[in-house]
Amino acid sequence: MRTIDLRGESLTPVGMLASVPRAAQARAEALAAAETIVDDVRTGGEVALRDQAERFDRVTGHAIRVPAEHLAQAAASVDPEVRAALESAIDRVRRGSAAQVPAPQTTEIGPGARISQRWQPVTRAGVYIPGGKAPLASSVVMNVVPAQVAGVTSIALASPPQAAHDGRVHPTILAAAALLGIDEVYAIGGAGAIGALAYGVPGIGLDPVDVVSGPGNNYVASAKRVVAGVVGTDSEAGATEILIVADESADPDLVAADLVSQAEHDEQASAVLVTDSAELAERVAERVAERAAQTRHAERVAAALSGPQSAIVLVDDRAMAEAFSNAYAPEHLELHLVDASAAAERFTSAGAVFVGDQTPVSLGDYMAGSNHVLPTGGQARYAAGLGAYTFLRPQQVIEYDHAALARARAGVVALSDAEVLPAHGEAVEARFAARSGSAAAAG
Repeated sequence: MRTIDLRGESLTPVGMLASVPRAAQARAEALAAAETIVDDVRTGGEVALRDQAERFDRVTGHAIRVPAEHLAQAAASVDPEVRAALESAIDRVRRGSAAQVPAPQTTEIGPGARISQRWQPVTRAGVYIPGGKAPLASSVVMNVVPAQVAGVTSIALASPPQAAHDGRVHPTILAAAALLGIDEVYAIGGAGAIGALAYGVPGIGLDPVDVVSGPGNNYVASAKRVVAGVVGTDSEAGATEILIVADESADPDLVAADLVSQAEHDEQASAVLVTDSAELAERVAERVAERAAQTRHAERVAAALSGPQSAIVLVDDRAMAEAFSNAYAPEHLELHLVDASAAAERFTSAGAVFVGDQTPVSLGDYMAGSNHVLPTGGQARYAAGLGAYTFLRPQQVIEYDHAALARARAGVVALSDAEVLPAHGEAVEARFAARSGSAAAAG
């Protein structure tokens, strides 16, 4: 891992952002490629999907719409321990998501005048589950459960066909889908899956969805940007990121273990340590090198850690660490600090915050009850992670009686005249003219 030494620097907000390690070129290239892939699916439908499966997944002749028997077989054959873990994760995420559904509220503006706030689920959701380098069965839980908690009744799931499984979706992903009662599953991968969910593919019976969610690599994240405006999307959850803020009290081996744990996702993964302790930085670098060489996906980890998106960042003090972290706005933020709980409130920009050295990101990936589909690429400065609210639309329901309208009448007319939109005021006045006419006729 390279070292970025910011000690002694007096950085403006712009300068702080410029110092953040990012693989900007990779994201630009992914966006251009995703635009082409999505457009091919929009215009070519099933033909384009099969071409992409052959090019990217090395699969031909597979069933794109997963047959019901594949789901049943996967559920019946899944390892009992994995099944138990999935069931536990489902329960935990369901409980964690329930708090994200706001209760309806009614505001009395005045006598006879009320506004009700309600949260309506979208009709149909499409969830994408990666299955390339890692078959993310846990992501089935993280996407489907919040949609179900929100009240979505139609959910389509897409995941790449696997050459190692005769073109089927990975069996553990299918098992998780079956456990959640999802029976509409498609063997479609990458940016093409996002395009298929957004635009629909009539030839395979795939209707367009209202919201697309799910993690993936930079191509998947870029595809969401391409279809934004056609459908709703969650945040662009691209290649994973971990930023650890640590002080001299931190255990260098735990810090190293957590950096490597996220680097194993993908060559584009970002692993960043921010510390004001040069000694800790040196010890972490040593432990990262040792762990990276010994782990199963050593080659992938080495590529991620040596990329421009990963670094050890030396800062002067805690204030500078906070400023750097908030500028970076990481997907996952871990606080290995002597006062981690108290300090957490000052770290305001992160997809999720993991407080203390006994709360690793790995816990959030599987069993914390929180959601692991989170914004990447700095989007945590303004975007939230996936939750039940992703699938909800706030609606205001306005109801006034005649007396309440009368009390607002003059204001509507005055403002509509000021904006040179007199018909607005006339629409209100018409209700009083109609009443006056009726009263005169009755007299």
